[in-house]
Amino acid sequence: MNHLTAPLERVQTDWARRTFLSKSFAGIGTFALANLLGSHSHANAGPATANSADDHPWPTLPGLPHFAPRAKRIVHLCMAGGPSHVESLDPKPKLDRLDGKPFPESFTAGQQLAQLQGATLIARKSFTKFRNWGESGIEMSEMFPLTGAHADDLCVIRSMTTEQINHDTAHAFMNTGSIIKGRPCMGSWWLYGLGAETENLPGYVVMTSSGPGAQPVSARQWSAGVLPSKFQGVAFQSSGAPVHYIGNPDGVCQSTQRQVIDEVQRLNGMLARDVIDPEIETRIAQYEMAFKMQAAVPELADMSTETKETLANYGVKQPGDGTYASNCLLARRLLERGVRFVQLYHRGWDHHSNLIPGFTQSANDTDRPTAALLKDLKDRGLLEDTLVLWGGEFGRTPMAQGSGRDHHINAFSVWMAGGGIKGGMTYGTSDELGYGVVENEVPVRDLHATMLHLFGVDHERLTARFQGLDLKLTGVKPCRVINDVVA
Repeated sequence: MNHLTAPLERVQTDWARRTFLSKSFAGIGTFALANLLGSHSHANAGPATANSADDHPWPTLPGLPHFAPRAKRIVHLCMAGGPSHVESLDPKPKLDRLDGKPFPESFTAGQQLAQLQGATLIARKSFTKFRNWGESGIEMSEMFPLTGAHADDLCVIRSMTTEQINHDTAHAFMNTGSIIKGRPCMGSWWLYGLGAETENLPGYVVMTSSGPGAQPVSARQWSAGVLPSKFQGVAFQSSGAPVHYIGNPDGVCQSTQRQVIDEVQRLNGMLARDVIDPEIETRIAQYEMAFKMQAAVPELADMSTETKETLANYGVKQPGDGTYASNCLLARRLLERGVRFVQLYHRGWDHHSNLIPGFTQSANDTDRPTAALLKDLKDRGLLEDTLVLWGGEFGRTPMAQGSGRDHHINAFSVWMAGGGIKGGMTYGTSDELGYGVVENEVPVRDLHATMLHLFGVDHERLTARFQGLDLKLTGVKPCRVINDVVA
């Protein structure tokens, strides 16, 4: 028995019905199997499903968290396309001196490249300058001055590595720990295991914005995979009302709508009693959630309660205009309303060419809103238990690709803040040219294990049974919690 199947008592009841005997080709043999199953202790049946354990739409699985959590909610600021680490978070003076010269073959021999495979490799210096920020003196690019002002709250990891060199599979690996389709994403694991405090909004929300170097991000990046689909991310619209058709059509009042939903729920409930299918329970839950969202979403999107100063801090010119700035402000409003996981994709960092203008615009588009979100969360007392993750699916090569840089998986940088993370520090080291990791490598799965740890979850114990396997976000390879970055 496992988290994805119905409780054993329900299986026994359904298997014991005469309707089962009438439908089963095995008849009496299968009925005997049901009796054998009945001999097992209920204590070994495992946790009940999240759908049926509680009337709350987003309950926590029994037994979770495993230990005292440091974080309650998370916002993932995904810089889709892969921001260059040598222009953002990882200064490389020797690379600057090597500019325009052949890149040493000793670094690249036998290594996997993307579009530069087989090409003549030429070193390219960073076009940005770095400086020390905050009392901690973290070196960060001058392209992020407002975020840099929060350096004492940031933990910059300069030793990230990933296994996937193309965008879609690298996003999938960052989100699910696997490139196999059908695996649950991070947000779904968080919502499935830990639930959410909100009762009238989705527990996991995704928003996207665009800039230069935009490339598509597929909806599988916020899929629940093999988990019940109620745990998938809900993609809010990038402009206008966050959710289409949130209001009733003319002539339909709330009471009429409630009557229709109650009748649909009754019919679905009848089917659910006869068929063991978690998707029926998902349908029931989502009908109810949609009804509650009709009241909650308009209030959520109403920015009239935000001060002019707040809008200016985020750089919001017109709320709901689809910009990263608007999405950051809406993310704060979602987090303070009990949403567990918010994911913001800014699709503006795929700079194979025109690196200087493209990176500059994307940095300008994201620096102010990111800094405002950090400040806003801190001022409201939310940063302490809100984990903020900033970074892309991989980095960019320290070698030139025309006027840009190619994909790079052997070393890249991210930062985290809040939620039990040590601020004002860097962790891990890439080599003198920013090509590979030389100290404290952090594979993506280690990042996942550490994030779960901050939420009081042992990554080895949050599992879901599928086709005989106990799936985990961190997969089957050994991985570790990076205790050095935990406050």
